[in-house]
Amino acid sequence: MPQTKPMVSIENVVASATVNQTINLNLITQIFPDVEYHPDQFPGLVFRLKAPKTATLIFSSGKMVCTGAKSEEQAIKAVRSVVQKLRKGGIPVENDPIIEIQNIVASASLGGKIHLELAARILPRSMYEPEQFPGLIHRMLDPKTVILLFASGKLVCTGAKKETEVYRAVTNLHTLLEEKNLMIYES
Repeated sequence: MPQTKPMVSIENVVASATVNQTINLNLITQIFPDVEYHPDQFPGLVFRLKAPKTATLIFSSGKMVCTGAKSEEQAIKAVRSVVQKLRKGGIPVENDPIIEIQNIVASASLGGKIHLELAARILPRSMYEPEQFPGLIHRMLDPKTVILLFASGKLVCTGAKKETEVYRAVTNLHTLLEEKNLMIYES
């Protein structure tokens, strides 16, 4: 059993969605003056929400990408809210969005320092080149995630598609680091 409980914070949830129909982006810009749309630079329109604080890219194909949410629930709520606002503004959106979580990025603190040099030799699927990057890159198979580990005991977990996977990945790694005596706790 690990000596400390990791503090995990979800930083960003990315969701993709589709309404399975084309959308007139120029019409959106006429109705919603706050949106960002520069088709000469990028084909997507940026629709920002204040709550939940997110940015949703909308493409003329009816596909969307929502970023900035702090939970799966917030990401889903944001996409639904954007579609609802479009409908209220008179943009014809017949279908409800089909939403899928693509990636969750979280940060965590393990409450102790990590012996990175040793960890690089012991942990499978790990890469550590301190001259290039100060963190150890660990590829976990189950749940399929990539974790950046720092000597400070802080880490970044990316690639999870469910919040539960984030917690499982961090807990699995913390337990493994403890078992291999790679954690340093200062009393």
